[in-house]
This record gives sequence, C-alpha cells and structure tokens, in this order.
Amino acid sequence: MKSSTSVLRGVVLALSAAAIYAIVPNFVRLAFLNGVTALETVTYRTVAVAVVLGLVALLTRQSFKVSRTAWPSLVGQVLATLLVSVCYLASLQFIPVTLSVVIFYTFPLIILIGAPFIEGHVPNLTRMAVAVLGFAGLWVALAPDFGQLPLFGLLLAFMGAIGCAMQFFTGRILSRHMPPAVFGSLVHIILIPIILPLALWLTDGKFAMAGATPVGPYALIAVVGACLAYVGGYFLHMSSVRAAPASVVAPFFNFEPLVTTSIAFVLLKETLTQNQMLGGAMVFAALLLGSFFTFRQKEPA
Repeated sequence: MKSSTSVLRGVVLALSAAAIYAIVPNFVRLAFLNGVTALETVTYRTVAVAVVLGLVALLTRQSFKVSRTAWPSLVGQVLATLLVSVCYLASLQFIPVTLSVVIFYTFPLIILIGAPFIEGHVPNLTRMAVAVLGFAGLWVALAPDFGQLPLFGLLLAFMGAIGCAMQFFTGRILSRHMPPAVFGSLVHIILIPIILPLALWLTDGKFAMAGATPVGPYALIAVVGACLAYVGGYFLHMSSVRAAPASVVAPFFNFEPLVTTSIAFVLLKETLTQNQMLGGAMVFAALLLGSFFTFRQKEPA
C-alpha cells in the first residue's frame, strides 16, 4: 500500500512538474521577443532557484551538509542541469525549434533503456512501448523538417536529452541523502559561476535587463514568469523522483510539450495544425496507458 501511495504521489508530482515546466519556454520566447536573450533568462532563473530553494531549506531548518557518498551524484546533477540549461537552448540557434524539441524528448526513452542498469530491475517492455507511443505522438505533433541540418545543432539537442535523463537518475539518488530544496539550491549555486560568465561572453557583456539594451513592455513579466515557473517545476521534478523511480515518472513528462503547445496557442497566438492535434491525442493516450500499467505492476524497491 505504501509503495502504491508513493508511486501515485510521484506520478502526480511529475504531471504537475511537466505542466509548470511547460510555461518556461513560452515565457523565454516572450522574453526573447522583448529583447532578452535566452541565456540571459537562464542566468536569472539559475539565481532564482538557488535563492528561493535555499530560503525554503533555511526556513524549514534543513541541513546543507553533503555527505561523502552524496558528492558523486551532486556533481552528476550539476553536470546534468548544465547540459539541459545550455545545450538544449543553444541547439535552437542551429536547428528548428520543432526538431530540437523532438530530439530533447527522447529522454524518457533514454531513461527507460538505462533504468534496468541503474535502478537494478528487469527491463519493462510495456513502459518502453508506452514511452515510444508518447515519443511518436510528439513526432507527429511537431512534424520536423530534417532537410540539410548542421550536425552540431543535432548533437547539442541530444546532449540536452542525455542531461535531462541524468537529472532523473541523480535526483533520485540525491533524494536519499538530502531534501530536494537543499540539493536543488546547492546545484544552482554551483552553476552560477559557470553560467554567468558564459552568458556575459555570448551577449558581449550586455544584459538587457540591466539597461544595456532596450527591452519591450513585457520583458520583466516574461523573465519573472520564467524564473518562478522553473523554480516550481524543478522542485516538483526532483520531488517526483524522490517519491518514485525515474523509469516510472519519466513517461509522464511527455505531457509537457502538449501543454507548451496549448499555452503557445493562447499566449503567443500560435495555431494548432491537424498533426499537432493528432500527436497530442497520441501523447494523451500514452499518459493514460502509462498510468494504468504503472499502478498494475509492482515497483522495484
């Protein structure tokens, strides 16, 4: 009973994280349209997570002590978060957004393939089939045009996917040693001196929100919205893998691009094609099947 309750909590947290994460790219895009580069917004959201989760940990009297056994997974979480934050967004400068998203959302498949080796259980073909269905739905919905595309851009998007898969596994391990608020804050504190110089270098030292260049009327709202959404999404993301194994919660993150597209339809006035509606239906079907099989099968300890 306790295992089933924990799995249910993990699934609910995963769906909540996916829904909140879905807000982030829309706000990042809105910020870009108002003169704030993506990497500048990433810098702000990195600081926001470090501060907000750090305050939560301090106010709830949680210890920031890192045990010797926790350091490898903490370093892995830092590297994983760096790959997601930098590589995924950087890929958008080389390949179409739709193709980048399709490649990035191979991470549930990467997780399900790697889970038997990392979580120590027999490969679950049913979950892999559900993940493939969800990925196929994304492929249909986004309908990428491969054409002649630079290999570097494709590699960046795939590195982002690997980073996201690493976030699930290292987050699961870290949660055994410390609460998500603590390691989430520590991870982003470590990332600040890495991301800040990189952002300054790529923007020639000119941060728009600091007054270096003109910004649009919605710049502040977009940046603040992206930061708050990322803080909530990351915390719920790490809480989900604390409650249930990565291989259980990962397929439910296919819900994120579906919500992202819906928000873009309302916020950015983007239209939905027949392919996107059909693909969305396939993703929704994968979510229903995933939840059905998740609660029927016994989870590994």
